[in-house]
Amino acid sequence: MVSALAGLAALLVLTAATGYFVAQEFAFVAADRARLEADAERGDGRARRALVVMGRLTFLLSGAQLGITVTALVVGFIAGPATSTLLEPAFTAVGISAAAADPIALVAGFAIATVVQMVLGELLPKNLALARAEPLAKRLAPSSLAYLTVAAPVIRLFDGLATRLLRAVGVEPVEELRHGATLIELGDIIGESRQSGRLPTDLSALLQRALSFGERTAAEAMVPRPDVATVAATATVDDLIALIAATGHTDYLVYRRDIDDIVGITGVRELTKLTELTERADKQSVDELMRPALLIPDTLPLRQVIERMREAGEEFACAVDEYGGLAGVLTFEDIAEELVGKIADENDAPLVAPARTDGVWELAGGMRIAQVRDLTGVALPAGPAYDSVSGLVVARLGRLPAVGDVVHVDLDPHAGSPGRAELRVLGVRRRVARSLALRVISAPAEPADGGDDGAEESS
Repeated sequence: MVSALAGLAALLVLTAATGYFVAQEFAFVAADRARLEADAERGDGRARRALVVMGRLTFLLSGAQLGITVTALVVGFIAGPATSTLLEPAFTAVGISAAAADPIALVAGFAIATVVQMVLGELLPKNLALARAEPLAKRLAPSSLAYLTVAAPVIRLFDGLATRLLRAVGVEPVEELRHGATLIELGDIIGESRQSGRLPTDLSALLQRALSFGERTAAEAMVPRPDVATVAATATVDDLIALIAATGHTDYLVYRRDIDDIVGITGVRELTKLTELTERADKQSVDELMRPALLIPDTLPLRQVIERMREAGEEFACAVDEYGGLAGVLTFEDIAEELVGKIADENDAPLVAPARTDGVWELAGGMRIAQVRDLTGVALPAGPAYDSVSGLVVARLGRLPAVGDVVHVDLDPHAGSPGRAELRVLGVRRRVARSLALRVISAPAEPADGGDDGAEESS
């Protein structure tokens, strides 16, 4: 009886030890590092020790697993027989023969020990660690550091074997978990906050643009090639002055043979360097005044575009495509608009809301997806392959548009109200849709014939 009671006592002690290692494992994994760092900065010594343990997280988890395994094995050796010794008299008292009572009591003892070990030694400390991760991590930090110091040789042996096995299959182990949300998770949080009304629409749009800014390239921010203002290298200063007066732009690309042969940039800055416009100056060719053009690939991320422009002391860059042709131009203003939205200046025409008749808006094909959302409230889907409404139509049709083509698209629920919209091509110029009719369909329509691209063609 004494040995059986000692076994039960050992069961409780080992269960508590298992619970300690389980709580240790989950507490340091679930603890918020930012909160602990803030507490440590305020002078909390326990938080500092907890951060030390979190810096050796892989080693800690190996130690915790070692402790859980050893205590669980010892419980299996001790608790089952000890519990069965106490249960066997109860089985014989109810009329079960001694020969049958012994194996029945042994099985029952193992079952009871397993339940106690699982509930008190694993599930309870796990749930406690998840619910009180930071306070528990602080409390466990001193003993965890002591345990890791004492058991270090054994932990290092098993941990080294596991590390070598991982590296053998091409996986590099990490010592510390990275905490924090991904950009996709942050975007979902912002979208849900806007839909629930806890975040204003304007602020939500700004945050979404800020999240995607790092992934945007020059091609997404540039003024496209058809809209670029140019001047021939053989043009005179007099011609340049007339061009500025007619268009109002301050900078012009200077080309020699054609628009793909860009040789420089000229404009108001160069004209101000002329002390006086004599007759000879009026007839001076533009290529004598131009400054070198900053050429960048159109795939260059906007962050690097800003660096290149700052290094060159240039606020005007020419984006070149993979074939060496001009793709477009961009300025600091164009880049800033990708972050904060449309910036109006003296050269921009007033942004007027499209006319709406019987629930249908008439749009210019060159309007950006974000502009359509701001002016109409209709959140057309954005995509990496296009930036304008006409680009959306081409992407969905898979060919150049024709007058009368119709495209159906699902609206972006993260940027506006969910639903479905119809885009009808009203006019085409230079193989691009120049005017379109936009109509919102309140209920999403099912794709026809099993298609999923949302595009329909009509003559």
